[in-house]
Amino acid sequence: MDASDKQYRILIVDDSDFSRHSISQMLDSPRYNIIGEAANAKEAINILKDRVAHLAIIDVVMPEVSGIELAEYITENFKNTSIVMISSLGQESIVIDSISAGASDYLQKPFKREDLITSIEKIVSNIKED
Repeated sequence: MDASDKQYRILIVDDSDFSRHSISQMLDSPRYNIIGEAANAKEAINILKDRVAHLAIIDVVMPEVSGIELAEYITENFKNTSIVMISSLGQESIVIDSISAGASDYLQKPFKREDLITSIEKIVSNIKED
């Protein structure tokens, strides 16, 4: 099975039901297996304890624990999970904080499906086989 046949396991973390659903629809393809959708950091961590994700797509602004704090936690505790941060906020400081927290990319909402796919493919091209 070559890299183009590989299926990637993705976790979507966003406190907006609409955003989670939209991203899930964008990734509706045999190549992407959505292993879970979480509305907050606690749900996300519980999913990652049970299932391995190649990639987590995380919203920056969430109640209680921010996406950046969650990204730091995932980077430290789930080393094989890459991160794409998403937010309607476009301030450079937030982008820098996201990358510092371990994110491989940052997409500003609203983003197009092509932008999301390009970002994911760039990241998964660097993933080693499990």
